Amino acid sequence: MAQYTITLSAAEDKAIHVVALDAQDWIENAVHNRCRIAMEEIIAAEVQRLLAAGQPITGTKDDIVLNAPVKSAAERQAEIETQRQQQQG
Repeated sequence: MAQYTITLSAAEDKAIHVVALDAQDWIENAVHNRCRIAMEEIIAAEVQRLLAAGQPITGTKDDIVLNAPVKSAAERQAEIETQRQQQQG
């Protein structure tokens, strides 16, 4: 399991406490919700890919996400930068 830590400035900490009763809970909920949305997008795309290929859809949602041939944001960004450099000569 991955673990992430963030650091907030004093102003950011004050601001988060204006909108959240518990900053840690709010931050964790925001991240978990964004991950849920991304997982739904990956699952939908992977199910469509498998159906089009006539392949069975097996495993749990986590299995489908972990086995899906998707690129990370960093991989996609690197490809864009490479393409841009190639176009510039």
